[in-house]
Amino acid sequence: MHSISEYREEFIAYLNSKELTKEPKNLYEPISYILGLGGKRLRPVLVLMTAEIFNSSFKDALDAALAIEVFHNFSLVHDDIMDDAPVRRGKVTVHEKWDVNTGILSGDAMLILAYQLFENYEPLVFRELAKLFSKTALEVCEGQQYDVDFETRDDVTLPEYLKMIEYKTAVLVAAALKMGAIVAGASTADQKHMYDFGLNLGIAFQLQDDYLDVFGDPKTFGKQVGGDIIENKKTYLYLKAMSSNAGAMSKELEHLYSIQPVETEAKVNAVRSIFKKTKADEATQKAIATYTEKAFDVLDKIAIEEEKKQLLMQFGENLMNRTV
Repeated sequence: MHSISEYREEFIAYLNSKELTKEPKNLYEPISYILGLGGKRLRPVLVLMTAEIFNSSFKDALDAALAIEVFHNFSLVHDDIMDDAPVRRGKVTVHEKWDVNTGILSGDAMLILAYQLFENYEPLVFRELAKLFSKTALEVCEGQQYDVDFETRDDVTLPEYLKMIEYKTAVLVAAALKMGAIVAGASTADQKHMYDFGLNLGIAFQLQDDYLDVFGDPKTFGKQVGGDIIENKKTYLYLKAMSSNAGAMSKELEHLYSIQPVETEAKVNAVRSIFKKTKADEATQKAIATYTEKAFDVLDKIAIEEEKKQLLMQFGENLMNRTV
């Protein structure tokens, strides 16, 4: 087994070995740009690590890892267009650096490139990877649509929100783990357990992202802090604050989420203050810990050595305590 940082380095080296920029340049340069912006490389690391957990070489899983990273970045390019986001990973977004049409078309090409990478596997493995990938890609789209719908709804519930982040974020983390297990030829039962581990970890990851969007350090977060508030997104923080029976504060929060001021700093600060006063921040941190523990509980069912379970737990703990 390798360390998490070693898997990341191996993946980055493989990514850098690919010739992604070709003609027409305005189609492929944005792809190289977004893939070169860095990020945590969470999903490809999980693919590689899981392959080795089930006694295969991580090298066998490099194409699957690259496929899921390309798909993830495709979704970010389109998400940034939909959110009109100016910054991604501390750099200007694709549609701002080029234009919206380029962002749409380059994103489309990335989706196709992701599928092409599965062609490097034997037919049975290709079939299982493609089936999982198609299911996951559609769920990510459904999650994104729920996210958009929630912006104009005033009756979003916590269960609905959790379903949305499961589809929009968690299923891709779960798929990464299952892909590594598929490449390694793990049993169907262990493939499912790895998927369930990833699903719970992915929900914890998104809840942490919600928390950092409001309370993160702009220097390390890499995105515009307060972006969810500016976009009036009904995150776990918002829904917990609204369900806290805080009376006047709930009404003020509802009002703040009905306006779009040109200067956003005062709105972000006011909402942040309400989240603290209603203890929505503490409730969110508790939920992050709960879903992380749910993920860890699944590990007891997987037929792997204890040291490998510890590596997965370490990965989950790092996610829970991250600042970026």
